[in-house]
Amino acid sequence: MGGTEDRNTRGTRAVHAALPEPLRDAVDEFARHLASVRNHSAHTVRAYVADLVSLLDHAHRMGCAEVAELSLDTVRSWLAKQRTMGAARASLARRAAAARTFSAWAHRGGLLPTDVAATLASPRPQRTLPTVLRTDQAALLVEAPTRNSAIDGHGTADGPVAVETVDGAGTEEVVAEAVRLRDRALLELLYGTGVRVSEACGIDVADIDHGRRVVRVRGKGGRERVVPYGSPAQRALDEWLRRGRPVLVVPGSGDALLLGVRGGRLNPTTARQIVGAYAQATGLPRIGPHALRHSAATHLLEGGADLRAVQELLGHSSLASTQVYTHVSVDRLRAAYRQAHPRA
Repeated sequence: MGGTEDRNTRGTRAVHAALPEPLRDAVDEFARHLASVRNHSAHTVRAYVADLVSLLDHAHRMGCAEVAELSLDTVRSWLAKQRTMGAARASLARRAAAARTFSAWAHRGGLLPTDVAATLASPRPQRTLPTVLRTDQAALLVEAPTRNSAIDGHGTADGPVAVETVDGAGTEEVVAEAVRLRDRALLELLYGTGVRVSEACGIDVADIDHGRRVVRVRGKGGRERVVPYGSPAQRALDEWLRRGRPVLVVPGSGDALLLGVRGGRLNPTTARQIVGAYAQATGLPRIGPHALRHSAATHLLEGGADLRAVQELLGHSSLASTQVYTHVSVDRLRAAYRQAHPRA
């Protein structure tokens, strides 16, 4: 996947370099605006820039040499071309959003005489219901490190097992046990709080309030929120901090809560591999951390939690993002009704 991303990035850079200078400058200024003013993540900036480069390349081929010459018809023809090339509805929706964002920004900055894409309609992305575990399956997964090990003949899910602790007196077994404690803490946090995997990996030791059993996380756009967690997660965190983290910590670990086997902050990609490995070892479908987030939200709603409370817990900026979980709950209720009710 990384190789594909690298090829896509190289392709975008090559097309960017071939654009006329006014269009290149507009792309660069827009990227800086997204990163510094809108505070978007690097991933979002890359996606929007790639879409904009594609749009301006299309416009250039249609005779557009400056941003001021961009028109709504040009944007529409670009999207139509994307559709004929097989772009998914979700991709088309994102590209239309990128075009609208750029058009509004260019108009405010005087590069466009009018906001040409303000009225641009975009296809509604196909909304697929998220994967949701049953409560017993979720419990089985988060408790998996106490029964299974993600360690195989080559090491742990995040690389070869180190054979020495910081003081040089550790053994492979000690490190392996520390990794299991780390994995249990990770799984309990993901399911117990519903945080995103990137948020879990970004937690520092100082972000944990053990007395109130809450954790401070930094979400999309740098927004912070405080999320509660339960006693199972508390026990897992206590064990990790007392017996696990001291084994893996190195001078460069900083204040990171979750560490990799080499002592650095645990990487989200590695965390995904860990979740998938334990799911497979437990006999569950190979799922990722987002399935635990989905499961946490669904189980909260099924247990009677208020929709807006779940929205705040998950860090959704829009209630519409949270409402998908009500659909999941209703579908599960309907399936149970059809199975159990004599007049279903």
